[in-house]
Amino acid sequence: MKRARIIYNPTSGREGIKEELIQIIQVYEKAGYETSIFATTPKHFSARDEANRAGLDGFDLIVAAGGDGTVNEVINGVSSLEKRPKIAVIPAGTTNDFARALNIPRNDLLDAAKTIELGETAKIDIGKVDNQNGDLEYFMNIAALGTLSEVTYSVPSTLKSLYGYLAYVTKGAELITRIKSTRVLIKHDQGEFNGEVSLILLALTNSVGGFEKIVPNARLDDGKFSLLIIKKTNLAQLLVLITKAIANGKHVNDPLVEYVKTSKVSIIPQDKNDEMKVNLDGEYGGDAPISFTNLKQHIEFVSPKTKILARFKKNLSVEEMIAEKAGKEIKKEIKNIENED
Repeated sequence: MKRARIIYNPTSGREGIKEELIQIIQVYEKAGYETSIFATTPKHFSARDEANRAGLDGFDLIVAAGGDGTVNEVINGVSSLEKRPKIAVIPAGTTNDFARALNIPRNDLLDAAKTIELGETAKIDIGKVDNQNGDLEYFMNIAALGTLSEVTYSVPSTLKSLYGYLAYVTKGAELITRIKSTRVLIKHDQGEFNGEVSLILLALTNSVGGFEKIVPNARLDDGKFSLLIIKKTNLAQLLVLITKAIANGKHVNDPLVEYVKTSKVSIIPQDKNDEMKVNLDGEYGGDAPISFTNLKQHIEFVSPKTKILARFKKNLSVEEMIAEKAGKEIKKEIKNIENED
């Protein structure tokens, strides 16, 4: 029998996952997995260490139940393994960017778990930090450098639980008023950039901070990062760019922005006194100089196809989706039999 390990963060988001754990376990049991659970602890990187242990122990599926930080730790726990388990995501955090990118329902934890019953997966690119100087080596959504990139890991977890996304907005408003530029050398597949920057984003998905147009043509499986370089800007210019990014994605055409598709990136501050902290999926990931490589289709995730997402938007239950899918397959089989006759 296949085995699944649910690694859940009991303090994620509004801490609602604990109330639905029994039903979530039953979902995976029904899908054919002997299922066990692990609650993360205050110990640093307990989710990463448990994911690594479960992967080495031969578990077929690891379920990351929590926010983007929990998912990131699970990815860091399994990415270095030669034989990697499939990963499922139950979004129980504050922003849940990665779940959005995977078309996972984000408003119902049980519906998110039930996507396993659809039997659909996708092999997704993973980012690797080549010259690691922090505790994290891999990321699945975004790497960011610059003052604004400090928003997610500078908000205390207690405030995230109590105030949710508002905590991030408040911290962002505070940081945006003291944004500063840094002179850097950025090398990528198409050349290099040498100049002052206010913000650098290296994205694997199109979902950044809850918005889907900041890196409008990002793909999950093409082996390429979407590199967004925001050149030196003042506060007014930055606010204009943010408005464009949220509204229509036209910021990528602005002369203050460079937008590049690349499989490798290195970022080197040109002044040794400049500190550039790295944000990996919302967590502190070390300091520049730093370099990254895209690991193409490195991990297989449980992920409904886009057409399934459309049905979620029509408020169909997962059971109705499965029935609809099964009905189409039966009709297809009947048609094949008729053609043979």
